[in-house]
Amino acid sequence: MTAPLSRREFVALSAAGVAASATAPGVAHAASGVPAAGAVIAAPREDALFEKGVAELGGMMARGELTSRALTERYLQRIAAMDKRGPAINAVIELNPEAAAIADALDAERKAGKTRGPLHGIPVLIKDNIDSADSMRTTAGSLALADSTPRQDAFIVQRLRDAGAVLLGKTNLSEWANYRSTRSTSGWTGRGGLTRNPYVLDRNCSGSSSGTGAGIAADFATVGIGTETDGSIISPSGICGLVGIKPTVGLWSRAGIIPISASQDTAGPMARTVADAAALLGALTGVDARDGATAASKGRVPTDYTTVLKPGALRGARIGVARAQAGFNPDVDHLLEEAIAAMKYAGAVVVDPASLPTSPQLGAAEGVVLDYEFKAGLNAYLASRGPTVAVKSLAALITWNEREKEEEMPWFGQEIFLRAQQCGPLTDKKYLDARATCLRLARTQGIDAVMTTHRLDAIILPSNQPAWTTDLLNGDHFTGGDTTYASVAGYPSITVPMGLVHGLPAGLSFIGRAWSEGALLGLAYAFEQATALRRAPTYAPTLRS
Repeated sequence: MTAPLSRREFVALSAAGVAASATAPGVAHAASGVPAAGAVIAAPREDALFEKGVAELGGMMARGELTSRALTERYLQRIAAMDKRGPAINAVIELNPEAAAIADALDAERKAGKTRGPLHGIPVLIKDNIDSADSMRTTAGSLALADSTPRQDAFIVQRLRDAGAVLLGKTNLSEWANYRSTRSTSGWTGRGGLTRNPYVLDRNCSGSSSGTGAGIAADFATVGIGTETDGSIISPSGICGLVGIKPTVGLWSRAGIIPISASQDTAGPMARTVADAAALLGALTGVDARDGATAASKGRVPTDYTTVLKPGALRGARIGVARAQAGFNPDVDHLLEEAIAAMKYAGAVVVDPASLPTSPQLGAAEGVVLDYEFKAGLNAYLASRGPTVAVKSLAALITWNEREKEEEMPWFGQEIFLRAQQCGPLTDKKYLDARATCLRLARTQGIDAVMTTHRLDAIILPSNQPAWTTDLLNGDHFTGGDTTYASVAGYPSITVPMGLVHGLPAGLSFIGRAWSEGALLGLAYAFEQATALRRAPTYAPTLRS
């Protein structure tokens, strides 16, 4: 790239060549999320439950050493101490006032001898573009949707409830999942303000699942859910030192999720360990009549991915190194070399290079597809919200934003909205040709070709650059981390912590063919267990030399 671009701008523009928040009682949100200059940032005090995962917390509850109510209260206390005060992460856009009552009911079930599975009593944070038919709003961070609630749960939210999870609250994001402006700042919304990186507070979290990334990194819940169209799980997970999974499109239903792209959108787990991400992944799979893409998952996927987590999974595995997708930062390159060495030591056969082809046509075609599908998908979604929603189409949203621009657009505009509004129907030849180009370049001549040629079990590449300094005036400064191939193909990708660059996390991505989540999870788990590279955040005010 010749100029710094946001990740979303990189996708959309290489295609063509973040107010006051309504919250649960007791949770106030600043418009910017930034403490006053010179503010003292208190270091958090840790406790006996710090960073514990799904299996350990579940075991404690099974033995009577912990209740879901006590665990839920612990997370609520930590959020109260750290999200708007102390380091002021500003990851949580709204808390669920029913969370404690849900935990009490689940504790009663456990006491009566009923448990629903590994997530029983486990608190979860979800991104504020995922519908929940309760007292919380679903807004994509926009004030335009702040006064209405969805008519029904998203499919994956119902699956969360069925699995016995405690829906703790919703997380801030990049507004409209970072598909509003070509010069946006990741992690900023008109409704929620700015989410900050818990590793170094003046650095960005990336996005668009910024709040989920920062919130799970800061231990505000056990696990979280983000969404991705191109990089919105993988990039913030890498930058926030997490494990993130972008599943195969259709593994999780998208029904009830504010859309960008029918061909690329998916939700996915964000967690501190591979085991936690795997536990969440399996619990939310299932065929959903409201999302036709899920039909292809029938008979292909397990409901328990934790069974594939074996420390020796790298032995004999053929791992390809996507060299052409590295080289954007020498410190990240150094971590990549150490990761490769660790895999070889663990018995992997490393094929280097095994690069994905670089083609400007792919970015250009993806941009066309996203614009067309965004207009069609958003219009359909807004119509489904019913008569209480303030805007019922993309055109109406554009008008609303312009009228309310002092609150909704103080830092950046809606260039992408304006561009998408010019698109015609999904029957246009321009759209159909672009989608065909995407499939050919990302699948047939991309991931499929490289994996077949080299007989690979997975392709690895760096997930992200070290986090950049947040700049609301000029927007994001994105320099590296390629998520486009897996996203455009609709194939799975998993990022795992690869180490730190001056205290800032970098991740390593494993990508593969459709429905290969089990194999990728095994490899990612083996790498995680062999290296143990994740470190908890330090909440440094700024980068120290």
